[in-house]
Amino acid sequence: MKESLFVKKNKDKWQNYEKIGNDQTGTSPDKLADTYIDVTTDLSYAQSKFQNSKITQYLNTLSTTLHHAIYKNKKEKSRRIITFWKDEVPTNMWVAKNGMLISLIIFVLGFLIGCFSNAVDDTFVRLILGDDYVDMTLRNIANGDPLGVYKSSDPSSMFFIIAINNIRVAFYVFALGILTSFGSSYMLIYNGVMLGSFQYFFFQKGLMTDSVFTIWIHGTLEISAIVIAGGAGIHMGNGWLFPGTYSRLVSFRRSAKTGMKIVIGLVPVFILAAFLESFVTRHTEFSLWTKSLIILISLLFVIYYFIYLPYKIKKHESESNPNRVF
Repeated sequence: MKESLFVKKNKDKWQNYEKIGNDQTGTSPDKLADTYIDVTTDLSYAQSKFQNSKITQYLNTLSTTLHHAIYKNKKEKSRRIITFWKDEVPTNMWVAKNGMLISLIIFVLGFLIGCFSNAVDDTFVRLILGDDYVDMTLRNIANGDPLGVYKSSDPSSMFFIIAINNIRVAFYVFALGILTSFGSSYMLIYNGVMLGSFQYFFFQKGLMTDSVFTIWIHGTLEISAIVIAGGAGIHMGNGWLFPGTYSRLVSFRRSAKTGMKIVIGLVPVFILAAFLESFVTRHTEFSLWTKSLIILISLLFVIYYFIYLPYKIKKHESESNPNRVF
């Protein structure tokens, strides 16, 4: 890589790191450590390619500044748990934004495959969901309560089972990124096919509206979180496949840490989704307006916290570090 391209590719990042080194207010120890590792990796590359360059001298100075900052900021801050969800999760969402987009596309593709497969073969849903589940749903439809499955268990025990299962699935979808991004992609396709065949099954029975405005009371948060966990897994896998200027191990370690923080940040979302599924979705008698309001609030939360807030934080960082010529 030419020096000019190396500088152009990284200068915005270095400017931000320079600010962090000069003022650590609100910066977590993990962020400082990640920043230092990143700069020293760039420094090693610059020393091997542009030994006597000014950019090498600049990176050497920057790494020294960050090194001092780390040892001044060794203690974990008491507000870490707040800054984790307020700053770190949205910041890492921005870092993994490409993986998130790929995850959404893959999931939607799986959903469409599920719909299409069930459209051409109405026994496909039995292959995906199992005969017992389909037969139970058919009995519920015959009894005039098509979504009675959500009333079949005690809400408290149902809450704990669903919450634990959804968190387990999310970590599994993420962890499969270790097998490169194709592992997480497979799970996204599978979950998308399940949802698509399930929704199309209700469409075939003339119950599309009822199913959408009931299932998505909890599904808005639950499905969004699964897609985000998949995006974190894809980001981790891509860190191994496409290391860029880093060594493959360093790149993987960085992307795995980013993805893990995102998945941990999803835990409250899964807990809330489990609460809605256990205690709210069962009330199929709720009006369409009530159901729509719950779905809308959930959707607005997902858009704000996982899309808008990461963009807002990144924009603020860019405005605080105007471009300058190195």
